[in-house]
Amino acid sequence: MWFKNLQIYRLPAPWKFDLEQLNAQLSTQAFQPCSNSEMQSQGWIAPRENGALAHIVNRQILLQLSTERKLLPNSVINQVTKARALEVEEQQGFKPGRKLLKEIKEQVSEELLPRAFSIQRSTAVWIDPVHGWLVIDASSPSRCDEVLKLLLKCVDKLPLELLRVNLSPLSAMTDWLAGNEAPAGFTIDQDTELRSNAESKATVRYVRHTLDPKEIASHIASGKQCTKLALTWADKVSFVLTETLAIKRVQALEVLSEKTEAHHEDEKLDGDFALMCGELHLMLTELVLALGGETKPE
Repeated sequence: MWFKNLQIYRLPAPWKFDLEQLNAQLSTQAFQPCSNSEMQSQGWIAPRENGALAHIVNRQILLQLSTERKLLPNSVINQVTKARALEVEEQQGFKPGRKLLKEIKEQVSEELLPRAFSIQRSTAVWIDPVHGWLVIDASSPSRCDEVLKLLLKCVDKLPLELLRVNLSPLSAMTDWLAGNEAPAGFTIDQDTELRSNAESKATVRYVRHTLDPKEIASHIASGKQCTKLALTWADKVSFVLTETLAIKRVQALEVLSEKTEAHHEDEKLDGDFALMCGELHLMLTELVLALGGETKPE
């Protein structure tokens, strides 16, 4: 179970916690399915069936946030509301006013909600209390905010901070491309995006395309900077680094995929998670060094 995206935060290392207390705190926001009157429900679920909410493997913590959302499109509500308003018009001889129309729409929503289809998704969280990482497998800041909001509601005064580095990823990636040389331990792959600082925000994207040094140099000379860059670390993990220090499209390469051979589903989850934590800790440590090291709080 490798994370596909990495939104990276820092905790004090080592971060001291009590497992029993952590599980008790998470249980205050355990997942409950949507009731007939709810559009959405969120809460923590056990990563392993019948397991604890905070799952521990080799001193690494795995959490999972579940979100259920009912699908009730406005077009459906409006269609039924329109039909109901026509019935009212026929009964009373004139069109319903704005206030009555609003009441009809609210009533229609309440009637349709229990019959609405629902979708469920989960978001995984990796906490490394040994080295002080907290990483969320989320592709968007809004998904990340959902996780953090609920986590901070459960764990009071969680000493969490964004990962900050001394070199801007935007500048660093542009320099790597300009010199056609990745930092030690990394190689540059064939996907990248360069964007102009000008008002036009002119953007050039390369997808599975050889990066010609002269062509790239021309784009950089014209004022474009690298906002996304595909990299491979140690021939083990490929990913895309973004200007916001988010990491996307994480993929364990074949050399790692062969290392976990478990027959039971729970064993495979634990094996994959332990392997992922070990490799990503090393990768993140080297990436932070390539970006000038961490910015120390004043």
